[in-house]
Amino acid sequence: MFEAEVPLDHVESAIYDLRKKYNQDDFAFSLEQISGGYQFLTKPAYQTSISILLKQQSQKRLSTAQLETLSIIAYKQPITKGEVEQIRGVNCDYSVQKLLEKELIEIQGKSEGVGKPLIYGTSKKFMEYFGINSIQDLPHPKDFTQADNQIGEERE
Repeated sequence: MFEAEVPLDHVESAIYDLRKKYNQDDFAFSLEQISGGYQFLTKPAYQTSISILLKQQSQKRLSTAQLETLSIIAYKQPITKGEVEQIRGVNCDYSVQKLLEKELIEIQGKSEGVGKPLIYGTSKKFMEYFGINSIQDLPHPKDFTQADNQIGEERE
């Protein structure tokens, strides 16, 4: 509608001023950089009180199976459901379906393998849910190499 060109340094300056203002103790929220953009988020000191007031504490919880499935997808993406099941050792249909419904993962295409299974990866909503800007912000597991995770093989 307006299509005015705003210089990048003006935008960055405005964001800096907003972040400085809302980081003061007068406000229960702050402006945080998340998932390649900015969001107003509740400051940690106020999260419990607000969660109780809004009764959303249990609404966003993920089951253990969903968290396990999601972590495998996050660290190994792009990955097929069959590969996730091979790592977990159990069927993941329900967990994958729930993660798709919650929009924490998304279908990223089809594999060239037998049957052309769907390939999954994390979504932008995943980044927002966990408060990170990129997959590189995930914690780095120290023993995540394929050889270290093989069951039944002798260590040298």
